[in-house]
Amino acid sequence: MSVATRAYLDHNATTPVRPEVVQAMLRALELTGNPSSVHAEGRAARSAIETARVAVAGLVGAKAANVVFTGGGTEANATILSPGLMDCDGGRDCVRTPASLLLHSATEHACVRDGHRFPSQATEAIPVDAEGIVDTAWLAARLERFAAEHTGARALVSVHLANNETGVIQPVAEIATIAKRFGALLHSDAVQAAGKIAIDIEALGVDVLTLSAHKLGGPKGVGAIVFRTGALELADKPLRGGGQERGWRAGTENVPGIVGFGIAAGLATQALAQEGARLAALRDRLEAGLPALAPQSVVFGRGAPRLPNTSAFATPGLSAETTLIKLDLAGVALSSGSACSSGKVKRSHVLTAMGVDPVMSAGALRASLGWTTCEQEIDLFLAAYAKALAAIPDRSARAAA
Repeated sequence: MSVATRAYLDHNATTPVRPEVVQAMLRALELTGNPSSVHAEGRAARSAIETARVAVAGLVGAKAANVVFTGGGTEANATILSPGLMDCDGGRDCVRTPASLLLHSATEHACVRDGHRFPSQATEAIPVDAEGIVDTAWLAARLERFAAEHTGARALVSVHLANNETGVIQPVAEIATIAKRFGALLHSDAVQAAGKIAIDIEALGVDVLTLSAHKLGGPKGVGAIVFRTGALELADKPLRGGGQERGWRAGTENVPGIVGFGIAAGLATQALAQEGARLAALRDRLEAGLPALAPQSVVFGRGAPRLPNTSAFATPGLSAETTLIKLDLAGVALSSGSACSSGKVKRSHVLTAMGVDPVMSAGALRASLGWTTCEQEIDLFLAAYAKALAAIPDRSARAAA
């Protein structure tokens, strides 16, 4: 076995593309036809897309007809989080009521918090507890008040299935029950959860969830909107033109990217239980090593259900920015949280919402594991982290750590 010289522990930012995905995409690049064309070449491209659609649907227990491909998770979220989203309830003559209030969890990814299309006065953040779990009592009370004050109006609730920084898993099925009680629609950003835990869109009860290929071994720039039923409609689709993707997303489909997404989804589905257990063991190995190096280290969200691959932690005396540089020079790739901040290291809004002390938050790091991660990489990280701790200039701070 070769010795690992670098440890890539930033899979929540993006996961290395699987070899099987690369090979499938190379073959797809040779498909000549436009998937909207009726000739043989076009039908071959269309067939490749529909095969991938089945695989992506299978990843979350959905019907293939309810999968819409997009240019990524951010586009998928921005499309759905719109005041124009309506539930037709399956009837031709139904009354369509657009959503007029967006309630999202305080720990959502930036593409939900800032990427939605609701006016600011029609948006509110749902608070979370110290572990990062949504306050369901607050949500129920807010929806009840909204229903009482706005007869016939509809709210849209958006709560991610799992947090990208802490890995904390939200009680989405419970939230769905609350939303349904007050006639609200429910969206869940499942980008980080897909391929790491089992997802059944029917059991969750969400109206729609969103996915991204590059978080589970697929290519960047491909995502999906997945509906539980075919009842949802959107009055203001952001990309209009041709009738691709059932009219939800105009533009010629990215055939190689979609094919890659399908292969990655299929591989993730097949290996879900075994890979989840393997990653949980590696994560536990990492977290067991932290207090041995620094007893005052804290793992955020540890008291809540978490993804098996994610650990967010901090040690007093270490700043995130300096530590990330030191770890990188030592051959370890980590993150301070979301990778969607243009390389900036700043205090996490997730930890702020959880009430974490600003000093600890400033030193927060995230290790996220994936299909390439092995025990050697965990050991390489722990050795590099030990050196970072030894370099703390203040002796009293080092002793405290």
